[in-house]
Amino acid sequence: MNRSNEGTVDRSKPSGSDFLQLNAEDAPPGGLSDWLAGHLRRAVADGRLPVGSRLPATRVLAAELHVSRGVVTEAYQRLIEDGHAAGRGRNGTVVVAAPAPPPPHSPGRPQPAPAADLFTAPGTDVFDALRDRPARIDLSPGVPDLAAFPRAAWLRAERAVLDGLAAAGLGYGDPRGTPELRRAVANWLARYRGIRADPGEVLIVAGTSQAFGLIAEVLTSAGLTEIAVEDPGSLGARQHLRHRGLATPPVPVDADGLRVDALRATGAPAVLLTPAHQFPTGVVLGGGRRRELMRWARTGGLIVEDDYDAEHRYDRPPVPALRSMLAEHVCYAGSVSKLLAPALRVGWILAPPRHREALVAAKRFADLGNAVLPQLVLARLMESGELERHLRLLRRRHRRRRDAMTAALAARLPGAVVHGAAAGLHLLVTLPGEVADTDLAAAALARGVKTQPLSWHCQRPNRPGLVLGYAASRVPDITEGVAVLAEVLRELRHSR
Repeated sequence: MNRSNEGTVDRSKPSGSDFLQLNAEDAPPGGLSDWLAGHLRRAVADGRLPVGSRLPATRVLAAELHVSRGVVTEAYQRLIEDGHAAGRGRNGTVVVAAPAPPPPHSPGRPQPAPAADLFTAPGTDVFDALRDRPARIDLSPGVPDLAAFPRAAWLRAERAVLDGLAAAGLGYGDPRGTPELRRAVANWLARYRGIRADPGEVLIVAGTSQAFGLIAEVLTSAGLTEIAVEDPGSLGARQHLRHRGLATPPVPVDADGLRVDALRATGAPAVLLTPAHQFPTGVVLGGGRRRELMRWARTGGLIVEDDYDAEHRYDRPPVPALRSMLAEHVCYAGSVSKLLAPALRVGWILAPPRHREALVAAKRFADLGNAVLPQLVLARLMESGELERHLRLLRRRHRRRRDAMTAALAARLPGAVVHGAAAGLHLLVTLPGEVADTDLAAAALARGVKTQPLSWHCQRPNRPGLVLGYAASRVPDITEGVAVLAEVLRELRHSR
């Protein structure tokens, strides 16, 4: 029974509201409160009005819809009686509960792939799907200690930037990046990677994922159809290149890194590699191989250098970037994803002169350039020394966690071989026996431990193994996670 005068809509004026795109002219005669309450319930159910959101003031919404205030009050009251909303006095009416989601077997509801399918048949969205899977302990590679993000330093830098930023600075920026960040990146690379580059050579991009996409776009436009990749090598990088239409012939990696003789045999005109800390094996491209690679490049080959985590080293001296020795033939890509946080989406490209303008054009037409404010804040962190202090903190934390993981592996999985422990944010563990690493990763996920199987990152058959990240996990979680992996592996072996 309606407890308000339903009234009518004043059709002499526009009767729509931006809130939920409501238009009272759509309501049936005499049923305004029913119509509005129905719209509100559906918005709560489908997530447009999440728990904690506040409904507009009754007076405001009534004015926008050109209906009596009693119509809106009645609709809000029905939500309160349903238990979906609550009146909070001066704080208004707030959504406090949503209907239970449909059960997993509901018709039409997309179902997550079973864990076995997720690992044995990784699709283009496999990393998104794995991130979405709940787990008590996440040993996925590629993430630094996010809890250590320098929030206070970031806020100080952000305030300083905003205090000194002219109004014109809030307009469209240079698609190549702000001059401040390009200069800061050039200085950072000179200090930490031995690369001498003019700020004008730096192109700021949205992480190395966009770097790969832009490079692939430029190469395909120039007529290239393939780019060789390391094997094993990053599945994610391979997916970005293939998405742009490039074939990715595999080149084997051994204890000295990429085999240049095998690269020549592919006939590929370009190669993507991680010479400072090969992903996922952790090996360093040896001196002899570097000289061979330079000879290959001087005959017309292009090297795409992914310098994804070179600053994180613990037990070995620094390794110079290839770009520092062969600038004309190396397209260099880096980012702050492993230094600060992937969420910032800030990276950079240093391109050879023959590809520089094409890459700038590709970036311009992709998004007109990265957001300006985060660039200015990051530049301030880099130039003030805050980023260097943060890196020193991360190295200490990551080393402790690396040591905890190697100790746990030695105690729990004595037959496993650990690779790449001297640097980076992950370990590669190869396993004896005949248990498929995809089965092991699926069973571990079912026990609440998230990992990546080595086979994801291989195009040719390889030994079973796991790629285990340690940087983002606490020592007790690392120890427990390795114990679970050992238990699951024993169970799988006994079940054979």
